[in-house]
Amino acid sequence: MQIWYASYGSNLARDRFLCYVRGGRPAGASRTYPGARDTTPPADDRALTLPGEMFFAWESPTWGGGIAFYDPTASGRTLARAYLLTDGQFADVAAQEMHREPGEDLDLTTVLDESRHDLGPGRYESLHLVGELEGRPVLTFTAPDSAGLQRNAPTRGYVEMIARGLSDTHGLGVDEITAYVAERPGASLGWDADSLLPVVSAALR
Repeated sequence: MQIWYASYGSNLARDRFLCYVRGGRPAGASRTYPGARDTTPPADDRALTLPGEMFFAWESPTWGGGIAFYDPTASGRTLARAYLLTDGQFADVAAQEMHREPGEDLDLTTVLDESRHDLGPGRYESLHLVGELEGRPVLTFTAPDSAGLQRNAPTRGYVEMIARGLSDTHGLGVDEITAYVAERPGASLGWDADSLLPVVSAALR
């Protein structure tokens, strides 16, 4: 079975996402990922816009600041990148996001039937069905309780990763990326548009 995994944070950058598939350590991160059982690259990837809001929260041990989460119930739009994976690869990506060892398949019956399945209380343990693309389901994951996460600004390295992903996937320029990131809840706790602009500019050089 093939499914689309919709990424909206650092996984917008393909090289960063491939660390979940092939294994490795992304630039700017402190964690090395084991990779998936099937290390075949995604069969396809597409730019996607999701209804709902991306926000920055928590204190990531990998990045040292806030990271991206998704609230599908909020108003607004979230720029995403969908990767076409096998269900086994999706399970292994989700496991690594949940700080678990990859290797076990996920039962996707509940999320496909009910559009949501909370696997546990962790940061990325709520699966969501967010649409369909070319007859295949589009799934993502986020925190089960968006309101309960303390908003927190991302680090420079995380901003740079998102900036490269938004440029590559959606073709956005420096000003557009700066405005998008600055407007996400949590970003203003450490950044404004003026301070983000040179960071985004450097990331796209």
